[in-house]
Amino acid sequence: MDSCPSIKNILLLDSEGKRVAVKYYSDEWPTNNARESFEKSLFSKTQKSNARNEAEITMFESNTVVYKFVQDLHFFVTGGEYENELILATVLQGFFDAVGLLLRGHVEKKEARENLELILLCLDEIVDGGIVLETDGNVIAGKVATQSIDSSAPLSEQTISQALATAREHLTKSLLT
Repeated sequence: MDSCPSIKNILLLDSEGKRVAVKYYSDEWPTNNARESFEKSLFSKTQKSNARNEAEITMFESNTVVYKFVQDLHFFVTGGEYENELILATVLQGFFDAVGLLLRGHVEKKEARENLELILLCLDEIVDGGIVLETDGNVIAGKVATQSIDSSAPLSEQTISQALATAREHLTKSLLT
């Protein structure tokens, strides 16, 4: 047992157990096949639980897993067998809160896929090399929002789909005039 809390992975899966965004910090699953097998098995074990309102905790393959479901997304944080569940739950809640803020309350698969770069930046802000950096959803979302805004974007922060729509609109106007 390490004195510093360590995260093995953070997973965001859809309602069918398919990847939306995942990040591994442990060599316990060295290949992509091993990782996908872990994700599929974990999803199968947890899909029937009622983790909609509060996070649930389970032991899975000698790991402590904290998870929560919202709409068609399943959030998971995995730590070692003896990892503190409260720390894992805090990381999960921070990730969930940050994603909710960045997706403006529309926490669903379609929005998550359209804003995948923001979710991946969230993962980078929360954990680095398995070490927890930040757990406050507001701070995480703030850091991600400032990283994703370029100098020409309005302060209201455009998503990729919004930016593409704006670019398409400007291109259409310039071609028609």
